[in-house]
Amino acid sequence: MAKKNLRKSRNQEREQKEFQEEVLQIDRVTRVVKGGRRLRFRATVAIGDKKGRVGVGVGKAAEVVTAIQKAVSRAKADLIHVPITKGDTIPHPVRVKYKAAQMIVLPASSGTGVIAGGSLRKVLHLAGIKNVLSKNIGSRNTLVTAQASIKALKALRPVRESDRKKTSKPSDAPKKTSDKKEAEAKTDEKA
Repeated sequence: MAKKNLRKSRNQEREQKEFQEEVLQIDRVTRVVKGGRRLRFRATVAIGDKKGRVGVGVGKAAEVVTAIQKAVSRAKADLIHVPITKGDTIPHPVRVKYKAAQMIVLPASSGTGVIAGGSLRKVLHLAGIKNVLSKNIGSRNTLVTAQASIKALKALRPVRESDRKKTSKPSDAPKKTSDKKEAEAKTDEKA
């Protein structure tokens, strides 16, 4: 009997979870009914694989563990993919308004770290973003800021190769003064 339990625990240790889970908030919520009040728990959970996939879910149940399980299953259903550039940052700045929260998320150079607070910091960590600057304006509600951070990450678009080439070689742009002189010289030769 002991050998079977030992095997099960070893197999469970070997089997790693696909996503890391982070409980953002657990609230006691009550509903008033005819007989009195019904007590339930609301759990807000963020999940991610640190490779660009992240999600936030909310679950309600009579027990905390069940509420967390429901929140995780809802977060898995609403996963998004976040584009991450080479420096482990986001490709471009984003400003998002969601309900009462406003979020500004900016890319940062390598070595900056995650400068963010509250639930946004946890969501960015689970997404695998290591260098970013951000500011949360307005709401301090954990649930609203978590949903606003997901909306901000949804608004990110990956950088295309054609855009990268345009921005990386500004010296290839034609010089206006020399082009005008060449054009005038050609018109003089024709005349």
